[in-house]
Amino acid sequence: MQVALWMAALFLLLNLLAGLARIYRGPRPADRMQALLLFGTTTVAVLLLLAYAMEMTALVDVALIFVMLAALGSLAFVALPASLHEQPASEEADAPEKARGGDA
Repeated sequence: MQVALWMAALFLLLNLLAGLARIYRGPRPADRMQALLLFGTTTVAVLLLLAYAMEMTALVDVALIFVMLAALGSLAFVALPASLHEQPASEEADAPEKARGGDA
């Protein structure tokens, strides 16, 4: 049973290498974010497998911390583009006048 857990952990770590390639080559930020989420879930899975294989319950706590960090990272990714595209109300009101060539 121990060998199977170690082999599964090794397989998941090899999957992380594929995720690294996607982060490096990803043409869009969404591709990179998906690879980052893959990192989060794979890291948690590896930590849980190692916790069971080595009988170290402290690794379960570390895995829970990684779950919380992955959730915060995905929330930051979703919230960041929305905050960059928002304009203050005064700039939105001036936009039609600027389009006509008038000074604000």
